[in-house]
Amino acid sequence: MTLLAGFLDVLLRGVGSIALAAAVGGVVYALAVLRPVSAGSPLGVPTLARAVALIGAGAVLVAASEALVLLLIHPWALADERGRWPLAEFLGTEYARAGLLRIVLALGLWAVSRRLRGAVTSGRAWLAAIVVSALLMIDAAWLAHAVGRLEGRASLMTVTVLHQLGAVLWVGGLIHLVGFALLWRRYRDADAVALAVLRRVSVLALTSMVLILGPGLYLAWRYIASWDGLIGTGYGVMVLTKVALLAAAVVLGALNLFLLRRPATEATRLNLRVPAFIEAEVGLGLTLLLAASSLTSLPPSVDVVADRAAPSEVGARFVPKIPRLSSPPVGQLLAVAAPIEDTLATRQPAEYAWSEYNHHTAGLFVVLMGVLALLDRTGRARWARHWPLLFLGLAAFLFVRNDPRAWPLGPAGFWESMRLPDVLQHRLVVLLVIALGVFEWLVRTGRITRPAWRFAFPVLCATGGALLLTHSHAMFNLKSEFLAEVSHAPMGVLAVFMGWGRWLELRLDPADRRLPGMIWSASLLLIGLILLFYRET
Repeated sequence: MTLLAGFLDVLLRGVGSIALAAAVGGVVYALAVLRPVSAGSPLGVPTLARAVALIGAGAVLVAASEALVLLLIHPWALADERGRWPLAEFLGTEYARAGLLRIVLALGLWAVSRRLRGAVTSGRAWLAAIVVSALLMIDAAWLAHAVGRLEGRASLMTVTVLHQLGAVLWVGGLIHLVGFALLWRRYRDADAVALAVLRRVSVLALTSMVLILGPGLYLAWRYIASWDGLIGTGYGVMVLTKVALLAAAVVLGALNLFLLRRPATEATRLNLRVPAFIEAEVGLGLTLLLAASSLTSLPPSVDVVADRAAPSEVGARFVPKIPRLSSPPVGQLLAVAAPIEDTLATRQPAEYAWSEYNHHTAGLFVVLMGVLALLDRTGRARWARHWPLLFLGLAAFLFVRNDPRAWPLGPAGFWESMRLPDVLQHRLVVLLVIALGVFEWLVRTGRITRPAWRFAFPVLCATGGALLLTHSHAMFNLKSEFLAEVSHAPMGVLAVFMGWGRWLELRLDPADRRLPGMIWSASLLLIGLILLFYRET
């Protein structure tokens, strides 16, 4: 139950961070971007009203996610052997009080948004929104690692708030920009306003990056402190994951900034490229917030000494070796493996061999899909467009082999095993794999005609990658578990790149599709290679 609680804690924190960006980032976006450029425009009131509605929804979601974490997840994780939840004791801690204050402040921001719905130009209401938003960000200092440090506590808390503020302004501005893009197309002669909004959002994004990168480097120096800590701990690997996602988002943002400043007509500047790049950048930003939330479940690298892996040990997990193409019999594995509910038991050699065979066989499936996807792109082998059907074979293999101690191979029943977080996640992965295959095959064979369904595959890829980045990180402070799962981070990042690369391929003009198409196809192939050379020992 503790592992499931840890997974839900990370997931809810990620949702809360996204909601905070929509709420607090939305307030800054409305005041710094919308109000100055939409005054006197037919877009003025509608765009502010939509922003206010999204601010209110984000505030409610912040309160709800924090309430679930404080009143359900943490007491559940702290339950004693008799099943008693120490709710009263937990709520008396400094951490819980800060969480309760966040709930109150979020509800306060929601109340202000209700007031703004009837008066979107009210200066007093917007001032109240600024004050409550500032208090929400200050309160976040008591919910981060910094509050538990013995040295430099005040400076770390301050820098943490600035770093989080940068992320909130950046992602929040992008979330609201997508909402604005859906609205401005309904109005004639609104391109000038849209261009002004995009320019102001670019300035806001640049300011946000300064807040993200400057404080982020300081926090990395204090919490990681060495190259070994960056490579050999779960905390360091997740920081590298954030860097990779942020770098990709910065590239997309820079492309948009370049397009907006080109000497061309407004119609050319507001072509398909700008909205498509914004959508992909939003997706990367949301994933980055989910990845950042997983850091809350990991001890900083400077605190991991005995269980830190050497860079050579990490590198060895990515060195190509001959795949394992034979598996121990299930009877042999069940004879030595601990009961399925004993998640902390020492794993046996037969379990490692079983897991490596699963990964390598899955890798063969994915490598073949990657090769066929690249072949399909050449247009010379029409039959290769059926490559998504291989997902169905992969799903069948995973369903049978993922959890040998559970149904259909093991003694644990189907519903009994579903209570375990690893089994539950594995079963959800099987459903995800089936959906990936079915939707993409239907799209590629022309059996789906509704345009929106084309995006099922990229959305599922990006979602699956984001979920993989939250998988089992509660165990990353153990060296053996870290080394077994260190490949999850690059696979998660590649799955995200695959999803948004395919998204861009579908959204852009035919002349612009080659590069994103190559990116997502190559990402699929790389995921297969990582699986093919996966090692647990």
